[in-house]
Amino acid sequence: MHNPPPASDLPAVRLTDVHLTLKSAAGPVDILNGMSLTVAAGESVALTGPSGSGKSSLLMVAAGLEQATAGRVEVTGTDITRMGEDAAARFRLGRVGIVFQSFHLIPTMTALENVAVPLELMGAKDAFDRAEAELRGVGLGKRTGHYPGQLSGGEQQRVALARALVAQPKVLFADEPTGNLDTGTGGAIADLIFALNKERGAALFLVTHEEKLAARCGRIVRLADGRIVSDAQA
Repeated sequence: MHNPPPASDLPAVRLTDVHLTLKSAAGPVDILNGMSLTVAAGESVALTGPSGSGKSSLLMVAAGLEQATAGRVEVTGTDITRMGEDAAARFRLGRVGIVFQSFHLIPTMTALENVAVPLELMGAKDAFDRAEAELRGVGLGKRTGHYPGQLSGGEQQRVALARALVAQPKVLFADEPTGNLDTGTGGAIADLIFALNKERGAALFLVTHEEKLAARCGRIVRLADGRIVSDAQA
């Protein structure tokens, strides 16, 4: 009987000949043109390149937020290529964390409630205790009862990061996580992301146009016109 490889040996992300074509008023637009990329468990990879090169689209496809037109997408050993929106959302719970440039917090929920959401969806009975511990871990132990509108941009991004990590995911997708922050605050968020990547062993799939941030990853993948043009150790 053939035993499957242990989860730690499976790639965090594997993309095979991925294409993405979107409809527009002017006709079909090719966004991704046959991209293949493997990210090992625990690895940190930066996706960089000019605007319009396909960085964010590749992240969206890899995270199951956008369905590839062709090719194969695997996350932690599971083929998610043709998963519907609801199935993909269920799959991400406990496996995938996502941090966006614009935070995407729920404005009517406190910081604590925002962070507890993924755990509540998973049915965790200790959701709020774990959410509180995660907020303490990102330096917001005294801000748990505040709403997003009462928090600074840096604090909101810390809440978003705590929410992304609270369920102990195997992969953290981060799309320009410091893009809406000033240099000092962005640096603090970056420090936090890399520290958590190292401490928890979650693979980091980071989209950024900042060369200094990309250089902190173990590997830099450069894109242009929906294709990978270089892939090298940082």
